[in-house]
Amino acid sequence: MDDQVAPLLERIDAREREVVGDAVQIRAQMDELTVRLRELDEEIESLAVTRKTLLALPPATREPAEEPSVLPAHPAYQQILDVFADAAGPMRARDLCQALDLPLKPKNIESIRHKLKRLVSLGVLAENEPGLFIQRRP
Repeated sequence: MDDQVAPLLERIDAREREVVGDAVQIRAQMDELTVRLRELDEEIESLAVTRKTLLALPPATREPAEEPSVLPAHPAYQQILDVFADAAGPMRARDLCQALDLPLKPKNIESIRHKLKRLVSLGVLAENEPGLFIQRRP
């Protein structure tokens, strides 16, 4: 062999070993990625089946509304409901005091507001906005 060719062959051999090593690493990465891709494809298929199953279910039927709890015995509650029965729309505690001919004093307004909140908790009234009450329709 020629003295000039031997160093070139050594460099070619070194480069070939390097490229073969890189190829082995890339093949290993490809195998890992292939396994991961298979797992992801299975999950996508499972999600599609779940979606299809859920869409095929009939719509859920609503439970019948519970009857409102028994009103407190205090006659003011019935008076409040009588005012709401005649009301054209939502009312505030202050409006209710006026409708019940109560003096517009803070203690009266707060007392009515408390009763309104109690009726909301019993499911008789609804509070559409803070402080704005309306009668629930059956």
